[in-house]
Amino acid sequence: MPLNDVVSAVSSVEAPPAVSSIPETPGMLAAVDLGSNSFHLIVAKVVDGHLDVVDRLREPVRLAAGLGGDKHLQRAAVERAFECLHRFGQRLRNMPESSVRAVGTNTLRSARDGEAFRREAQRVLGHRIEIIAGREEARLIYLGIAHALALAGDGERRLVIDIGGGSTECIVGRGFTPLHRESLYVGCVGTSERFFPGGRIDKQAMKRAVLAARVEFEPIEQIYRDAGWSSAVGGSGTIRAIAAIARAAGWCRSGITREALRRLRRTLVEAGDAGAVDLKELRDDRRPVLPGGVAVLSAALDALDVEHLDISEMALREGLLFDLVGRIRHEDVRDVTVQRRVERYRVDTAQGERVAGTALALLRRVGAAWGLDGDEEADQSLGWAARLHEVGLFVSHNQYHKHGAYLLANGDMSGFSRQAQTMLASLVRGHRRKFPASVFEQLPPGDARRARRLCVLLRFAVVVNRARADHSLPGIDAKAEGDTLTVAFPPGWLDAHPLTRTDLEQERAYLVAAGVELRFG
Repeated sequence: MPLNDVVSAVSSVEAPPAVSSIPETPGMLAAVDLGSNSFHLIVAKVVDGHLDVVDRLREPVRLAAGLGGDKHLQRAAVERAFECLHRFGQRLRNMPESSVRAVGTNTLRSARDGEAFRREAQRVLGHRIEIIAGREEARLIYLGIAHALALAGDGERRLVIDIGGGSTECIVGRGFTPLHRESLYVGCVGTSERFFPGGRIDKQAMKRAVLAARVEFEPIEQIYRDAGWSSAVGGSGTIRAIAAIARAAGWCRSGITREALRRLRRTLVEAGDAGAVDLKELRDDRRPVLPGGVAVLSAALDALDVEHLDISEMALREGLLFDLVGRIRHEDVRDVTVQRRVERYRVDTAQGERVAGTALALLRRVGAAWGLDGDEEADQSLGWAARLHEVGLFVSHNQYHKHGAYLLANGDMSGFSRQAQTMLASLVRGHRRKFPASVFEQLPPGDARRARRLCVLLRFAVVVNRARADHSLPGIDAKAEGDTLTVAFPPGWLDAHPLTRTDLEQERAYLVAAGVELRFG
């Protein structure tokens, strides 16, 4: 069923019971994790570098189970998801946008209608939702666990494993820095559905499930073993559930050992059915995905030669909160990522700063008229795009704006969601030559108009800084009315700079495709 039809159907569903909202409190932050198996909400205050949790909610939405063979989300899963987000949205009603971060993971990365779902889901939640790449998910998981273990200044290397509904993240890091991070396309939901349909378990099915998972680990197995680590930590709901079962059964005192995992596999096979297995600490909502989770964890410990796995109560959600703290304190990992791209691709730093200075100055002048005033995300995107607009020169001067857009859209960029990378790539793609209207038409409706206008400012800044000279620009005034941008130079300046006038006349013709009229004089 098309997602639009599902949305219409969901809108007629009786509203879920009301829940109390979180009162607006200074320093309060919230993270929402739209996982493949469960949706999670955590609200906390950050006190002296530690999280004081105020509220925590979890609902077993089973989104991955609702991903059909055609990679479209099925109606029942969408209904469960929206009803959950409606409840979460009531909790977050009084919190400002800057204090909330919500992300979607593997299932929304995989779904053909993931973007349509995201747009409607963020309307229901009342806050912006991002879809993050697998390696970004791995980084955030590691960040949460590193804070849980207070690893700042710790010189030891650690392996982190997180098994989700649709993917498994593996990270080797030191302190708060991930050194190797990977997201593998294997999780507890998909493995359970593929090898244990209807909850039926037998020895051969378990053997096939473990072997199939080992295949997914094979590309990273030697790299991670060679990296070395002093201890291994698991941080997902699947891993915590297995640890609780093993401890309650007396198979190990803490964490998970390979022997305890073998005993759990035998118990599941002997029971023959996930619904019939008698295990203390096993929640009913965890039963359908336990066999797949056990198979994936078995493969992980075998592939990476882990004898004992410690357990962390923190993971992705807490990583989101600590990452949000960094943004609020102007310690944004995205700034570091942009700087590394500048260095890796040998971008002309001075030119990038010239263009950024001009573009951001224009934004301050026309921001209110163009609905961009106070839009921190717009300000950041424009600044980053200006500093990276020449990144494609590393590949070739010919069509370098296209090369740059490809590098930014398809690379792993720590801290950036898919939507943020697409925005950045669109600005770089559109910063010169003919205006690529079709590129902006492909953006979500809420982003397209903003992106076009930011691109107009970037293009103007590139044109007037074409001489690549410091201190050559005069004071430029600008104003915007509707889709008209008017820029005023000091009297006589354009007459003294005929090349710039010619460039601006060409730019005026290009911007017709953007639906913007450029006036200058």
